[in-house]
Amino acid sequence: MLVTGRELLQDAHKNNYAVGAFNVNNMEIVQAIIEAAEEMNSPVILQASQGGLKYAGVEYIAALGKLAAEKAKVPVVLHLDHGTDFDQVMLCIRNGFSSVMIDGSRFDLEGNIEITKKVIEVAHAVGVSVEAELGKIGGTEDHITVDAKDATFTDPDEAKRFVDETNVDYLAIAVGTAHGVYKGEPKLDFDRIKTIKGMLNMPLVLHGSSGVPDEAIKKAVANGINKINIDTDLRIAFADGIKQFLKENPDNIDPRKILTPAKDGMKEAVKEKMVLFGSVGRA
Repeated sequence: MLVTGRELLQDAHKNNYAVGAFNVNNMEIVQAIIEAAEEMNSPVILQASQGGLKYAGVEYIAALGKLAAEKAKVPVVLHLDHGTDFDQVMLCIRNGFSSVMIDGSRFDLEGNIEITKKVIEVAHAVGVSVEAELGKIGGTEDHITVDAKDATFTDPDEAKRFVDETNVDYLAIAVGTAHGVYKGEPKLDFDRIKTIKGMLNMPLVLHGSSGVPDEAIKKAVANGINKINIDTDLRIAFADGIKQFLKENPDNIDPRKILTPAKDGMKEAVKEKMVLFGSVGRA
């Protein structure tokens, strides 16, 4: 069933676990995520980036997500990841997304508050939940690139002001992760997570989580993270499945047989994350 992000993440916030938000670009990825969620009896978030929407089309992604949610035995959120444009966010709301992210982190604090309030005014009026981001997370997410030198951790006092003025439903914070593939091991600021959680008392989001060591993820969840974004780990599982199949079956040209190992690999990757996040059996 399709539910709002607020509904899903308030329970995670109350019961100290995290829900995985997995990026989708095509049917096989959606199927892998939903099958994993059903087998683990876990709530789940299907999310599409602006790049994913450009690749597949917002109508296709929305139709896939809504159909998957309708048929699923577990609660499912359909979420826009890193919406940087007001019109793009509105397009996703019109197409039935139950949650959207407005990423105003490229603006100063006042500018970020202004665009977030503008989105929330519309989204909340039609029952759609909203995520925002405060601080700058390094790396590249589609066309958004933040150099390591420009990445800035979220200031707890600014976070409090931001939430008080916007009434945002959940907040992505910058605490040491980065988008994309890590060149070294990320060092997360767990004290910052704990401080922000204590001040805001609301669901917090961790971006750039693929490649973060399991123990660090567990500690981040224990300190207050409730939504964890995963994209790169699924891409790796997808590519590895196809490479291995074609290595063993170089003459096979059947897309169904080529894509099945990729789907199976992603499904296992999603199940592992659900165990790690503590969402198993929470549906």
